[in-house]
This record gives sequence, C-alpha cells and structure tokens, in this order.
Amino acid sequence: MADKSVAEKSAPRRIDRRRARTRQALVCAAQRMLAEGRTDVPILEITELADIGVGSFYNHFDSKEELFRVAVEEALEWWGSLMDRLTADVDDPAVSYAQSFRMTGRLHRRHQELSKVLLNHGLELAHSNRGLAPRALNDIRAAVDAGRFEVEDLDLALAMTAGAALALGALLHAQPDRDDGKSADRVALGLLLQFGMPAEEAERICSLGLPDFDLVDTMVG
Repeated sequence: MADKSVAEKSAPRRIDRRRARTRQALVCAAQRMLAEGRTDVPILEITELADIGVGSFYNHFDSKEELFRVAVEEALEWWGSLMDRLTADVDDPAVSYAQSFRMTGRLHRRHQELSKVLLNHGLELAHSNRGLAPRALNDIRAAVDAGRFEVEDLDLALAMTAGAALALGALLHAQPDRDDGKSADRVALGLLLQFGMPAEEAERICSLGLPDFDLVDTMVG
C-alpha cells in the first residue's frame, strides 16, 4: 500500500514537470522566432520548432499572439532578474543604475538571441511593468531621493534610458567589431551627466569593476 501511495503522489508531479517542459519549449521556440523577426508564422511551425504536437499547444496557450506576448514578457523578466542578482550587493542607486546599463550593453553580445528579442520589441522594453524598465525607474527615483541625480521628470529619464539602451544594442549588432564594453560605458557616462551628476563622479562610477561575467551563463534559466 505504501508503494502505491508514493506512486500516486509522484504521478501528478511528473505530469506537472512534463507540462512545464512543454510550455518552456514553446516559449523558447517563440523567442527564437521573435529574435529572427518572424511572427507571421502558423502554429504548426512553432510546434515543430518546439518538437511537440500541435494539440499540446492549446493546453498552454489560446493563440500564438498570447504565446509571443508571454515570450517577450519572460525575456524581459529574465533580463531584469539577472540584473537584480548581479547588483544585489550595490547600495548606491546611482551605481546600481549605471552597472545595470553597462552590463546590459555587454550582454547584447553574450546573449544575442535574447538581445534581439528585446530590440525587436522596444516598446515593451520601454513601458513594460516587468523586466528592466521598472527596475531602472526605481534606481532613478532612489538616486533622486538620495541626492545623486537631478531629475525633474522620472518618466522622461526612463524614456532616455530605454532609448539609449535600444540604440546601443542595435549599434552593437550592426558593428560586430565595436568594443561593447567601452561603448556601453560611454553611453552610461552620458546618461549620468545628463542626470546632473558631476563629471568626475560619473567617470568614477563608469570605471568601477563589474561582476564576473563568467558567472552570467550559470544564471541563465
């Protein structure tokens, strides 16, 4: 009886894990298509890329539009959560803001497929309540409250940040030989200066060491 009870309890867990794997396969397939700019595709093509049956698609999503929306949201949230972990020990919101921006510039090269998802959906990046946008806004607000930034319009400051991040990412993809680190640092410096930070302090912040990027790949989930 005991063995039967254990088997009965483990069966739902196996089903849940299988459902989670299927859902993740669909999301990953959608993200690959988003990175390639291919959204006008039949559901059959998505399920073939995910290596699952068409019928399984509708166990998780009502439409391909819903799947693509979730794929973008999860890409944004993964990126934002990664920045959270990499800046967890930073107490200064101005430094946290700058480090997140500088690392995002570098990650455009390390995770190009995910980068292209974000670049192809810039409006979601700029206005989503998940991912980098709310985190950047929190850093800007905290830096203003701490007297580190002089910003009157937080939404405009966020728009400037998003615009700079998207333009930088597009430039790095267009110019593969460009130094991503130096470019990201220069753009971050420009933003800090725009937000009223003294040049010497802005340059100091943008020259601080960054977390070990060899650890980044271990955080990909």
